[in-house]
Amino acid sequence: MTFSLKGRTVLVAGASSGIGAGFSRAIAKAGGRVVLGARRLERTQALASEIESEGGEALGVSLDVTDEASVIAAFDAAEARFGPVHGVVANAGIGTGGHATDVAAEGVSGVLDTNLLGSYLVSRECAKRLIASGSRERGDGRVVLIGSITAQQNGTGDAMYAATKAGLAHLGRQLAREWIRQGINVNTLQPGWIPTEINADWFASERGQQDIQRLHRRRLLDSDSLDAMLLYLLSDASKQVTGSTFTIDDGQSL
Repeated sequence: MTFSLKGRTVLVAGASSGIGAGFSRAIAKAGGRVVLGARRLERTQALASEIESEGGEALGVSLDVTDEASVIAAFDAAEARFGPVHGVVANAGIGTGGHATDVAAEGVSGVLDTNLLGSYLVSRECAKRLIASGSRERGDGRVVLIGSITAQQNGTGDAMYAATKAGLAHLGRQLAREWIRQGINVNTLQPGWIPTEINADWFASERGQQDIQRLHRRRLLDSDSLDAMLLYLLSDASKQVTGSTFTIDDGQSL
């Protein structure tokens, strides 16, 4: 059994940087056609060109996960180029650091809309099209929600972010149950701390280094540490896995 995605098309939401960009490269290397969606179109198009220069098949599209019309347009573009989309990686997410008593309402709404509503909209659009194209008979539908270990931790500094990630895990179970007879598997992947361009400055700071030293293994995850599990969940190897939550954090949450 391999994690080959040959013949599959996967849309990655939040693909312009960080783990989303890494996921897109991994999908292409596994033989999948990858559609890179994000608000920063110039970035997704640049990454798509990079992937194609290395022999992969990729398309960069504009995608605002909080806007249903934008989500529909992204899937339309994907289908126009590659045909039916077999899976989606709901990776778009933002946070607003600060104590709950200090964060403005607009910031809270932004986190809720992007992390939870956005994941719902892209998952739903993917499922609608899968069902219409016959996924019930094929059994090839795959939805992977990207959560966080903050969903199972108590901390100070970003309560709404953690709450939305906890909500994602339950959303995954709800959607898995709803679509279980439609040939669509829905699972949630919860990563620990990974260095990205968003948090690189913090982890390079003195306090950030102190945070790393408090982790049991005193290290962050490697940038590609989630790839194998992601490919498993998108591939035929996981045909009997749905409604599950997988934590990959190098023991950070222990």
